Amino acid sequence: MLRVRYLLSLKDPTVWSIGPEDPVIEAIQLMADKHVGALPVLRGTELVGIVSERDYARKVILLGRSSADTPVWQIMSAPVTTVTPEEEVHRCMEIMTEQRIRHLPVIERGKMMGMISIGDLVKAVIDEQQQTIDQLERYIAG
Repeated sequence: MLRVRYLLSLKDPTVWSIGPEDPVIEAIQLMADKHVGALPVLRGTELVGIVSERDYARKVILLGRSSADTPVWQIMSAPVTTVTPEEEVHRCMEIMTEQRIRHLPVIERGKMMGMISIGDLVKAVIDEQQQTIDQLERYIAG
C-alpha cells in the first residue's frame, strides 16, 4: 500500500502558507501564483486553518465581501483535518470523500510536512494500478 510519505517525496517540499490576519486577496494571489487550490493558515508554526478557492467563492464573492478588507481567519475552514506521513493513500481518499474536502495537510510530530491534494492521490492510485497491470502482462506473456 502506498503511503503519504511516498507522495511527499515526489513533491516540491515547499509549503506555501498564509497568516490568519493577512487579507484574503493575498491568499488568492498566492494560490494563483503557485498554482495551488488551498493554503494552510499558520500562526507561527501552528496550523490554525485552511483556506481554499472554494472558501473564497462561497464566503467572499457570494456574500459580497471585499477581498482586500477581509482577513483570512474570517473565511478559513477550521478545525483542519490532517494526516500523518504514514497514512495510507486509500484511507486519505476515504477521508476526503467523507468530509467533502480536496486537500489534507500532513503533520508529523506537530510540524507541517506538506499538503496533499485529491489530484496527488488519484495520480498515485492510477500509477499503482498501471504497475500492477504491467506486472500481470509480463507474467502472462512470460
